[in-house]
Amino acid sequence: MKNIIILLLVISTSNYAQKQEISLDDIWTKGTFNTEKLESFHAMGSGDFYTILNHDREQTSLDKYDYATLKKIETIISGNDLEGIKYFDNYTFSKDESKIILGIDLERIYRRSWIGKYYIYNLNLKKLELISKNSIQEPTFSPNGKHIAFVLENNVYVKNLKSSIITQITHDGEKNKIINGITDWVYEEEFKFVRAFQWNGDSDKIAYLRFDETNVPEFSMDIYGDQLYPERQVFKYPKAGENNAEISLHLYNLKTQKKDALDLGGLQQHYIPRMQWTQEKNTLAVTTLNRHQNNLNLLFVDGNSVKSRLVLNEKDLAYIDITNDLTFLKDNSFIWSSEKDGFNHIYHYDKNGKLINQITQGNWEVTSYYGFDSKTNRIFYQSTEEGSINRSIYSIKVNGKNKRKLNQKIGSNSAAFSNNFNYFINTYSSTDTPEIYTLNNAQTGSELKGIKNNSKLKEELSNYNLPKKEFSVLKTKKGDFNMWTIKPTDFDNTKEYPLLMFQYSGPGSQRVKNSWNNDKDYWHMMMAQKGYIVVCVDGRGTGFKGRDFKKMTYKELGKFEIEDQIESAIELGKLNYINENRIGIWGWSYGGYMSSLAITKGADVFKAAIAVAPVTSWRFYDSVYTERYMQTPQENASGYDDNSPINFVELLKGDYLLIHGTGDDNVHSQNSMRMINALVEANKQFDLFVYPDRAHGIYKGNNTRLHLYNKMTNFMDKSIGESEKDEIQIKN
Repeated sequence: MKNIIILLLVISTSNYAQKQEISLDDIWTKGTFNTEKLESFHAMGSGDFYTILNHDREQTSLDKYDYATLKKIETIISGNDLEGIKYFDNYTFSKDESKIILGIDLERIYRRSWIGKYYIYNLNLKKLELISKNSIQEPTFSPNGKHIAFVLENNVYVKNLKSSIITQITHDGEKNKIINGITDWVYEEEFKFVRAFQWNGDSDKIAYLRFDETNVPEFSMDIYGDQLYPERQVFKYPKAGENNAEISLHLYNLKTQKKDALDLGGLQQHYIPRMQWTQEKNTLAVTTLNRHQNNLNLLFVDGNSVKSRLVLNEKDLAYIDITNDLTFLKDNSFIWSSEKDGFNHIYHYDKNGKLINQITQGNWEVTSYYGFDSKTNRIFYQSTEEGSINRSIYSIKVNGKNKRKLNQKIGSNSAAFSNNFNYFINTYSSTDTPEIYTLNNAQTGSELKGIKNNSKLKEELSNYNLPKKEFSVLKTKKGDFNMWTIKPTDFDNTKEYPLLMFQYSGPGSQRVKNSWNNDKDYWHMMMAQKGYIVVCVDGRGTGFKGRDFKKMTYKELGKFEIEDQIESAIELGKLNYINENRIGIWGWSYGGYMSSLAITKGADVFKAAIAVAPVTSWRFYDSVYTERYMQTPQENASGYDDNSPINFVELLKGDYLLIHGTGDDNVHSQNSMRMINALVEANKQFDLFVYPDRAHGIYKGNNTRLHLYNKMTNFMDKSIGESEKDEIQIKN
């Protein structure tokens, strides 16, 4: 009998040996696990067509496709036919789709902002025209296609496409002082938009925001580059409690060439995070928000009289998230999303702000609002109705009736609809299935045609000994939390394994979700191959489980989140196959903040921690993000200081690796430098690695990520790992 058991064990071991194991080269050099993506496409305004920008070695082409057949109908523009520009980086149609803006030589400024040269191509005349000889930002057609507005050196300009005359609207723009028509750093990062001007429906008025950064403190970073002396990058960055830019709303009339400052009076508040023209062509919808971000006003401003009125007010005991979920119907009633009933749902209001009805409701969250189809009176959205770790697509009548599920499989589904809402392209994945793209009927949800299914990747993966990601709910003294676990493929519950925990934990975030692998997942699988058990726990403060679960961390960022990670580690350490003396944790950004708290406040539980680009004190982070969750340091000093790892370095016992890029304009390396000083003063030993000129993502350079993950692997191996799998101890 013993001989049979040994034989089976040998066969089993042999089968494992036949499979390849993941390497860092596979992840970061060879691109072995890269999924085949659907090219970025744009739904055309007329008909059920979409366009794709295609590149090859010879030129760039803009091609038109039919949703119904997925076949190319025509090439709209070919670089071979454009004098002087065979390649272009992006494009924007005019409303009637007779003209196109083409961008070339684009250079990134920050996360969402670009500057470059832009051309207009007239499809009817086959004519190409340079908008400006200078590099500009955010060129945008007027609705009638007769003008283009753009920003140059912080000033707003308008070009008449018939006469080619350029008119400068503002004249006071100045770097690090006055910005017109473009957002400042903190608006771009936290309110997630760059273009701060909007054309009205009649194409005769432009509303724009003006940012006065004069009193905003400056932040500077040395850019080491490859020259003899470093360059210094200086930009305005309002940290928590410091001066923000003074923002004002303005209106320019093309006919009279008159500019008006729109005085919103007591409704102005501190921030203007959104504005858009309504279906009434001279009515501008403006969202204002107080500095605490818990009191929101939706205002209607008359573009003729320049008078404003309050349409909707929302308050929250914690904070209000800003979204793009605002659609005006023909009668100027509007669709809006809110968490006011405890979960994020969709509402319908009349043009005066009176509630008509709540369209969606239930103990689940609307996670994306896709739009409204006026033909069928239906709204399309994505939600967590099939579980908080899943995403599904639905349609529902605007009156809240006749809801219909449109996806076929449980997992992560997202939709891209045709302009007429007749079709949508569904992207589906799960932890077991890489992205599958299908064409679906928007009325029934039925799959009409397969587009891509990553079959080649699945075939490639069959050659690898990949561990599985298992989902569960971890029950702790602090609550029940979503969790995934990755175990070695030869897992034996009579053995004892080191535990590596990964998390992010930021407000409203989610890392435990039923979707296909990312690069971190493959690294975690590689670590499992080396004999680790890897887990991720989404504790209190994370998203998609209702308002109360998410917002309970208000004014105490880090407090409850680290309690949950510590308690989770304790519970996991009780398992017979986890070595409670070999528990490590790692994270990036907010996750790095949590790792730093874990190795200090949780020093008795965690033996090792890696913090990549961490916040170490919320006093160092930007005003909009931080004050949304913490109020100001002047109002809530204990909330800031009682949850800063800088103030708990004397508790450090285990191994701590701190990693940061010096070019990080988001979470400044100042955070790590101050942590280092505190550790030195406490005479605590630690490991440090600095990546010169790398931004928050630490990507720049061909081998940067390979180097980073090699370093993290070696650190964990030394701190909590086992050199050989057969050295893993069997528990008594």
